Amino acid sequence: MEPQLLHSVGDGIATVVIHHPAKRNAMTAGMWRALPTLLDGLAADPAVRAVVLTGEGDTFCAGADISTLRSSSDEAQGLAVRAEDALAAFPKPTLAAVRGYCVGGGAQLAAACDLRFAEAGALFGVTPAKLGIVYPASATRRLVSLVGPATAKYLLFSGELIDAERALRTGLVDEVLAGDELDKRVAEFTRVLTARSLLTQAAAKEFANGRTDRDTHWAEQARGSGDTAEGVAAFLERRPPRFTWTTPGSGPASAG
Repeated sequence: MEPQLLHSVGDGIATVVIHHPAKRNAMTAGMWRALPTLLDGLAADPAVRAVVLTGEGDTFCAGADISTLRSSSDEAQGLAVRAEDALAAFPKPTLAAVRGYCVGGGAQLAAACDLRFAEAGALFGVTPAKLGIVYPASATRRLVSLVGPATAKYLLFSGELIDAERALRTGLVDEVLAGDELDKRVAEFTRVLTARSLLTQAAAKEFANGRTDRDTHWAEQARGSGDTAEGVAAFLERRPPRFTWTTPGSGPASAG
C-alpha cells in the first residue's frame, strides 16, 4: 500500500492513521498535502465529534520522509507547517494516540493536537538541529506553550529523545498508559468527549489557543444553541444531556 493517510468514522470519532510502515510512518509530501483537505472534510461532517490521530502499527510517526528534503527543504517545511496549522485549527477536539517513535514532524503533529495519550514505551524528539533546519516559528511557539521555554530549548538544541515519563512530567503528553491499555483508554476518553457539549469544547479551544476577539460570537452561539438549557435540565432530571449544537457548516443542527 502506498504511503497515505487512512481514516474511518465511527461512534462520533474520526480516526486518522498515518500509514507508511516501511519508513516508520514518516510523512511524505503527498501526506502533508492531504492532511488539510482531509481535516476540512471531517470538520464539515456532523457525524464527527472528535479526531484521533495515530500511526500504523507500533510507531506514531518518525518525522518527515527525509528524501522529500532533497529537492527543497523550504517547500517541504511549508507543507508541514500548513498541515500542522490545519490540525491545530480543527474546530473539534483532537487527540494523538502515540506508540513508539514520535519524532520531528511526528512531534509537530502530536503537539498540534489538543491532547496526547502515549504508550509507556513511546519516545519523543524534536530533531531539526540534526539536519541544520530552522524549526518553524509557529511550531516553536506551540512547543513552548506545552512544555515551557527550558524544555523546548533542551529538545530543540539537542535533538535528543525523551521517554514517555519525562514527556508526561514536562507537559508534552497528558497521560501515559501501559501498552495494552492505550486503545482502551483512548476509546473510553473519546466517549466522554462525545457526551459533552461541543459548544463548550469549541469555544474553550479557541480561548485556550489565545483567540481574543470572539467573546461576542460565542455568547451569541450559546444563546441560540439550547445547550445550556439542556445541560441544566439534564442535571436536574438526573439524566444524560442531549446536546445538539454543532460547528457552523456541519449540518442542520448548527446554531448558525
